[in-house]
Amino acid sequence: MALHQASGRWKLGLLLALVTAACWATLPVALKITLESLDPYTLTWFRFLVAAGVMLAWLAARDGLRGFAALNAKRWSLLLLGALLLIGNYVFYLLGVQHTTPGNAQLIIQLAPLLMALGGIFVFREPYRLGQWLGLGIIALGLGLFFRDQLAHTSLGSAQYAWGSGLVVIAAVVWAAYALIQKQLLMRLSSPAILLFIYVVASVLLLPLAQPARLLELDARHWWLLGYCALNTLVAYGAFAEALAHWQASRVSTILATTPLLSLGVIALVHAFWPASIAPERVTMLGYVGAVLVVVGSAMSSLLGAKRDAAS
Repeated sequence: MALHQASGRWKLGLLLALVTAACWATLPVALKITLESLDPYTLTWFRFLVAAGVMLAWLAARDGLRGFAALNAKRWSLLLLGALLLIGNYVFYLLGVQHTTPGNAQLIIQLAPLLMALGGIFVFREPYRLGQWLGLGIIALGLGLFFRDQLAHTSLGSAQYAWGSGLVVIAAVVWAAYALIQKQLLMRLSSPAILLFIYVVASVLLLPLAQPARLLELDARHWWLLGYCALNTLVAYGAFAEALAHWQASRVSTILATTPLLSLGVIALVHAFWPASIAPERVTMLGYVGAVLVVVGSAMSSLLGAKRDAAS
């Protein structure tokens, strides 16, 4: 079976990857506050339901549903597997956020783009220069230093921290597998069509676990946050899917590795204006060194390959 190749429009891919990173940086804070009044299953079901409705209307208006008719059994199976993996990512991540802080969760989930980068290299045979491998190593070192810093200064119990961290690790693994499957499916379906199928399947499968009546109990603030979480689903995954269409998976993943830094900034900003909403993250010099290394490594891994991408 032929493998998907990026369009080569790396500047557009870079912009879309940055949009995705910004969306995911703000999401943990909104989720953490929303989880005060809503369980993880209902929250996830609502996000998928809204996304499915909007995407279905958008594709139907543009006659974008015809691609499904051309799929064979193998690609239908891949599509279903991708849906199940993304559902698992959403649920495991939310369960993890309940037992740890937004900053910790956003840090650990960065295993996902690193795994996606390795998948892009070994599965899709994406070329990688020596300097880019060095950048990938620097990212891993930076994340390790940051993780060590957060583990040493967390106010959570060790058992609770380990449980929450383990759930987020599972979320990272299944997300990386989903991302690689979606990249392959782009050969036969548009990214909006792939996402529509995933959203519909998720809405159906999560309905038995959801409690829609709980939505009626939300106050205005939590409704606004819930609406943002749903909108975030559409924008983030739409931008991410299109980034994969125009840029190599290994390059997209390194941009997404900067998400924890953006998330820390968002947490600090929200705490400064609304101290009661969310607790600040405790970061020492070791953590900041790790954060800087992540940025440097991301720049090396993505931009060192930009010139060659532009020529392809």
